[in-house]
Amino acid sequence: MSHNFYRVQLQGKSFKNQNLTGANFSYADIRGVDFSKAILIGANFDHAEAGLQRCWVISLAIVALLLSTMSGFVYTYAGLTIAHLGILSRMVILLTLIAFSVVTIYQGLRAAIGIIAVISSILMLFTVAISSENLEVLIVELVFGTLSMAGAIAGAIVFAEAVVMTKVITVTQTTVLAVVMALFGSVLGVLPTGFDKEEFIVTAPLASFIALSMVALGTYLGEKAFAEDEKYSLLKKIAVNLCAKRSTSFCGANLTNADFTFATLKSTDFRDALLTRTCFYQAKMLNRVCAEKTYLQKAQVRHVLVTGQGQDKNFDRQDLRGVNFKGANLVDASFIGANLSQANLQNTNLCRAKLVQAQLNGTDFTGATLTGAYIQDWGITTDTKFDGVRCEYVYMRLPTKENPDPLRKPDNNKEVFADGEFGDFIQPIFDTLDLYHNQEVDPRAIAISFKQLAENHPDAELEIVAIEKRGQDKFLLRAKTAIAADKSHLSAEYFDTYNEIKGLPEREIKLLLEEKDSRIRSLENFVNQALQRPSFYSNVEQVGTMTNNPGGFSIDGLVGGNVNNVQGEGNRVFQGDTTMSGDRNINTGGGNYNERIERDYIQGNYYAAGQPQSLAEAAAEIQLLLKQLEQTYPTTTTSQQMVVAAEAINRIESNPTLKKRVINAVKEGGLAAFEKAIDNPAGAFIVGAIKGWQEVEFRTAN
Repeated sequence: MSHNFYRVQLQGKSFKNQNLTGANFSYADIRGVDFSKAILIGANFDHAEAGLQRCWVISLAIVALLLSTMSGFVYTYAGLTIAHLGILSRMVILLTLIAFSVVTIYQGLRAAIGIIAVISSILMLFTVAISSENLEVLIVELVFGTLSMAGAIAGAIVFAEAVVMTKVITVTQTTVLAVVMALFGSVLGVLPTGFDKEEFIVTAPLASFIALSMVALGTYLGEKAFAEDEKYSLLKKIAVNLCAKRSTSFCGANLTNADFTFATLKSTDFRDALLTRTCFYQAKMLNRVCAEKTYLQKAQVRHVLVTGQGQDKNFDRQDLRGVNFKGANLVDASFIGANLSQANLQNTNLCRAKLVQAQLNGTDFTGATLTGAYIQDWGITTDTKFDGVRCEYVYMRLPTKENPDPLRKPDNNKEVFADGEFGDFIQPIFDTLDLYHNQEVDPRAIAISFKQLAENHPDAELEIVAIEKRGQDKFLLRAKTAIAADKSHLSAEYFDTYNEIKGLPEREIKLLLEEKDSRIRSLENFVNQALQRPSFYSNVEQVGTMTNNPGGFSIDGLVGGNVNNVQGEGNRVFQGDTTMSGDRNINTGGGNYNERIERDYIQGNYYAAGQPQSLAEAAAEIQLLLKQLEQTYPTTTTSQQMVVAAEAINRIESNPTLKKRVINAVKEGGLAAFEKAIDNPAGAFIVGAIKGWQEVEFRTAN
């Protein structure tokens, strides 16, 4: 049902809890209207006038003026009382008031109230200590002086609140009137009130000075609070909440995709409202709204919403879920650790913006400019939109003095992304189970535990997508899961199994390995390679929620599937051992293999000098197998080469005779020579598998 309230006078009406999806309130007068908990998805409030009805504006203005007058009386009488004290007590109270005023101006009200108690206590104790006469009278004077001082301070704070109220509800002229009323109250208070004439002549000037000082302090605090100085934010919060009681209320309303362009929003209540992608472009008086539990609490956010200008602004670690920065200038802005999920960033200029670790679930970057943005560990998802993004290059790390252009993509500084390429480059992998190991990594336990987890939970559809070494002794195994999988339960079960296996005696672990199929040994071997050779895989092809860590690599379907993706840092594909001659000792965990490597070039392949014919034959057979597979599978990228290698390993394992022949040939000629003899990019992966077979054979024999 369509609701059209274009230019309608709706003052004081109630739409509480109503469904007004798509309603048109453009140019309507909605002052005092109650939209509490209403559904206003896509509603149009273009040029609408919200806020207080005129009668309530007048009422609150009168209340503010009365508060101002009352404040004048309070701190004037407080001043007269202080002026009537003995000179020593008077000096103590005046020094304390001066200290309070200074601390308030420089540190804020909260700090001043805390410090004032300490300062006054010290001064009073010092006064009592040095006084030798009329001690009882002095103590009484200090008590009355302290109460008077508290009254003067309270009067200044109340007057500051009155100043903020007048600025929130109406125009600046009313603020001036509030100051006049405060002075009027002060003058009335200074008039003779029981003091004799001679005493009045002495005390009136001091009382007037105190009163005028408190008026000045209250005016200063009110102006600073309204200007959104964080030190005095509580004053504005109280005033705005009071004024919002009778104003237009969107408290708890659903304003998803609502439009407040050019609307007047003075004193409007947005507390607990759902403001997902709500538009506030050129909205008036947005700084006077009640906005608890929404992003409108932040002055800097409101400024960008209204003006579209946020260049160089810092939004680090702020909760900006659903914010609408459409078309804004956010060049060089920082969003490190910020939550921008469901935000509207369409056509936004984010050149050189820092989006490091930003949460971007469902964020809309359609048409945005991301050239030079820093996207380290940003949390994009399948719902993040990159349609029509303009981006020539990005950086995978934050800059440092030593490296101002860290991990630029594309790697060649002379290259840029073509139209539409960035979206393909950045396509992430989602729905992953992250199994993080922070000490004493055991590849065998990892392989067995993950295989058992996959067998126990076939519905979870576990597929390994990343194996990453982190630091010296930390390791991440990342697996893709079904959407409905309980990742918490899977993680707990995996680590229960992992820790149990790690605690088994060596003999029982060997028995477990013997019982498992070749997939276990392949996974164990991949983990070993990632741990021992951090530069083994180093071609970044996809970046998403996955961390871009040095030495990481990603594989898909290792348990029952194919190699899919490479993840890491740099651009080098694995290069073979560059040692041309010498001895190499390989530790396998169950024994040592010593290889004497001396290479020469024979018929287009590297063979070990004097190598047996069996190695050349085995290598030739593997070469033939790889070439056959290359007819079926592409091998342009490293990940595609891994697919070929995985399939080749499967076929070798399914042919026990070939497998035995390969192992024996490598025993005679050495792993390095065999790898060179294969002369194929997939050779490194196959050599890794052979090494794993050798280890299993060695343990079985011993």
